[in-house]
Amino acid sequence: MRQRSRVTAKGWARRPRRFSPLAVAGMTLGVLAVLALMLAGLGAQWGWWNFRTGFRILRWAAYGGAFAALVSLLGAMHARPAGPRRGFAIAMVGLLVGLVAVGLPWQWQRTARSVPPIHDITTDTENPPEFAAILPLRANAPNPVEYGGPELAAQQRAAYPDVQPVLLEMPLDLAFDRALDAARSMRWEIVSADSAAGRIEATDRTFWFGFADDVVIRVTPAGGGSRLDARSISRVGGSDVGTNARRLRRYLDRVRQ
Repeated sequence: MRQRSRVTAKGWARRPRRFSPLAVAGMTLGVLAVLALMLAGLGAQWGWWNFRTGFRILRWAAYGGAFAALVSLLGAMHARPAGPRRGFAIAMVGLLVGLVAVGLPWQWQRTARSVPPIHDITTDTENPPEFAAILPLRANAPNPVEYGGPELAAQQRAAYPDVQPVLLEMPLDLAFDRALDAARSMRWEIVSADSAAGRIEATDRTFWFGFADDVVIRVTPAGGGSRLDARSISRVGGSDVGTNARRLRRYLDRVRQ
């Protein structure tokens, strides 16, 4: 039954404006795209699917976000203040949410292209710190712990020249305690802290996909003080998108404080 305009004392009242279906559809699609974006990584972290499936969901979430933004833009035109339908604000929210679903994967891909496709970063590329206690935990990891040699070292120096050892003007035992305190402040899972060997091993997980990355810290005598070296390596993936370098930077900054 068609809705009719009502008659008032002042004459014919305007027919109520209905919501634009395009505006509602655009916002709905945008919300679904963002949910898919979030679940792409969280689902991999929770064991619902592997990370490769998560990457595929991520890609389709971006496509869905682009489509949602387009539908929302059409909805905004249809529901403009002087237009025949309501829902302009809903359409703008859908446009914004859709752009978020597109923008985050695009920014991630842009970052990945700006860094070398490596996943093993260390302050000592000539004699990298070696793992011991963590080796059993990496038994099924696709990425080996053996260092990649001169080619990897050259890529790291070109991309992350600031990742360097820390020299501490303190005896070895105090330097080890500082290194361990800094590691604990990073909220890593400390796997081993061997003061006799001057080695600390820990595992960190990325927030979104929950990738497990392993860290080894080595404290050695250097002149009248101590030298601290660190290494961070991913268990899976060819490129870490700069994650290991950022992790070491934050850690080394805390050691220097």
